[in-house]
Amino acid sequence: MKRKLLIAGLVLAVISSCKMENPLLTESTAPFGAPQFDKIKNEHYLPAFEQGIAEAKAEIDAIVANEAEPTFENTIEAMEYAGQTLNKVASIFYAVMEAHTNETMQEIAEQISPMLTEYSMYVSLNTDLFQRVKAVYEMKDELGLDKDQMTLLEDNYKGFVRGGANLSDEDKAVYSKLSEELSLTTLQFSKNVLAATNAYTLHIADSADLAGLPEYVKTMGAETAKEKGLEGWAYTLDYPSYGPFLKYSTNRELREQLWMAYNTRAIGGENDNTEIVKKIVDLRIKIANILGYETYADYALENRMAKDKKTVDEFIMQLLEPSMPYAKKDVADVYAYAKKNGFEDSKLMPWDFSYWSERYQEAEYSLSAEELKPYFQIESCIDAVFGLATRLYGITFEELNNVPVYHEDVKVYEVKDVDGSHLALFYADFFPRASKRGGAWMTDFRGQSVRNGVEYRPFVTIVCNFTKPTADAPALITHDELTTFLHEFGHALHGIFAKGRYPSLTGTSVSRDFVELPSQIMENWAFEPEYLNSFAKHYQTGEPIPAELIEKIVAAKNYLAAYGQVRQLHFGYLDMAWHSLTEVPAIGTVEFEQNVLAPYSVMPAAEGAAFSSSFSHIFSGGYSAGYYSYKWAEVLEADAFSLFKEKGIFNQEVAESFRRNILEMGGAEDEAVIYRNFRGHDPQPEALMKKLGLTK
Repeated sequence: MKRKLLIAGLVLAVISSCKMENPLLTESTAPFGAPQFDKIKNEHYLPAFEQGIAEAKAEIDAIVANEAEPTFENTIEAMEYAGQTLNKVASIFYAVMEAHTNETMQEIAEQISPMLTEYSMYVSLNTDLFQRVKAVYEMKDELGLDKDQMTLLEDNYKGFVRGGANLSDEDKAVYSKLSEELSLTTLQFSKNVLAATNAYTLHIADSADLAGLPEYVKTMGAETAKEKGLEGWAYTLDYPSYGPFLKYSTNRELREQLWMAYNTRAIGGENDNTEIVKKIVDLRIKIANILGYETYADYALENRMAKDKKTVDEFIMQLLEPSMPYAKKDVADVYAYAKKNGFEDSKLMPWDFSYWSERYQEAEYSLSAEELKPYFQIESCIDAVFGLATRLYGITFEELNNVPVYHEDVKVYEVKDVDGSHLALFYADFFPRASKRGGAWMTDFRGQSVRNGVEYRPFVTIVCNFTKPTADAPALITHDELTTFLHEFGHALHGIFAKGRYPSLTGTSVSRDFVELPSQIMENWAFEPEYLNSFAKHYQTGEPIPAELIEKIVAAKNYLAAYGQVRQLHFGYLDMAWHSLTEVPAIGTVEFEQNVLAPYSVMPAAEGAAFSSSFSHIFSGGYSAGYYSYKWAEVLEADAFSLFKEKGIFNQEVAESFRRNILEMGGAEDEAVIYRNFRGHDPQPEALMKKLGLTK
């Protein structure tokens, strides 16, 4: 054993001595030790991963080689802090790859995927390491552990079991091969979605085809065309381009073209994902089976608040069935309005719904996204979102110009606590580009942790795809985009306020069906008059947003609420359908999806269209058998926000309790307990139905 320990030490010494001047491996000279994006180049990533993996393996070997009896400190804590270099490199690489990718990074991702899978197997299938963990686990009740220590121990033990530690050597080899193949296949899925999204352009040469589009949408189309070297106007499948076109264009034929392009992404052609979906499902079934689970959903849900498939299925139906009559009425109301105003088709198709629902909203509430945009200039919205955090929690944000960024659009802020102490660095990346995937998300370049008595504060980032500034106007975002901003900022606060010892238990390291609570609760302020009045001013005149517009925003809050709820539940239902299979269906991906959703559809299905082929959340993200968690968290936030409504939407006592009991806690304790500590009771789905106005 002494020889093994000596060898592990020599490996670490050799690694340390041959560190190149690689900005991913050397100590950062940037303020706060921030990532050195001004120095990091593509060629630095692969060597950094190789070194990070070598270091991590040497640290694991040292734990195994330790001749002392296994203890919480020399085994569980030592494992928690192993692989710090690898974690740092991976956090930076994958965050940048999502936000500002290129072909080289995608090739690197393919190279390192099997390397990371092999390292994961090196740990999870390490018999000697598992025996040490098991020894500590079996005496857990005698160790006098704190709650977070007990959680860390239990998570590690369960992680080994769920990672195949109890498998035979033969099954371990099969499991390792399946995991590596799954990793590469999900990567290909993501690559295909991005390529398919970027491959399509709706090119318009005749200005008559721009009928109905607001000026900002026309300007955006002209600038996109110019960027692509085209004459006229161009619209893409990026949502800030796709969404407004469907909402405003009077040209039904072009709306159909664009909608079909979006909803047939990665179906057929060189970026086809239809067979890849089935391959991912097949691999997940095999992985679940070899680990002793009937379905992948059984495996995935074990570590979430819901715990099992039955609970999730019942939860979805508890919301879906009572929402269906309201959703059908939503669609019928829009169709009736469309018929009254010249729509002649016998049925409203999906590419019609956005257009006619926007017209109906304008008529019913005299409210349009275009009318609201001048009051939501991005700079004032940034100040307002930061200001809300200041008002609730006392924290402040100061923009920094001396911290390197990975793209010129990115802004960096230092976040300070109420006492002026440093809390975090916050990076914000708001606008779309071809190198960025669609949607909006939060991640971090470094999570919060404590090592050797030193606390490391986080580097948190949010990435969005908001309406860009044009040659004629600054960036004016929609009210929906403001709501998205608040959502992602809620995730950011979860990371910013992280307070704990162990990185795997801090910040957003919580159950998938709990992680959306901090984000979704923030959306509520977007509909509070007192908050909107504090910042919404016309970008040209400086005039405050008229009271009647705010009244319309509030009145329209639940416009199409049932339709929106059913649509989200569709995604969760489809996700569970794919991951509750015991074998891959013989029928095609598109047919499978349409069969699953048919009983709960409120709109006609479009032939050949399906969402599964581009459903990145479940086929290349972390939401497999977990998409229901958005609605699960909505129930949590509806119940939680009712306390703010009762005590005051800026009540600092409630905010402090939310910070202390939810945001700071991470996953240090069971989330059901964490929630009860804040609210005093378990949440009920009725809270959400009431909030959405879907009760009799």
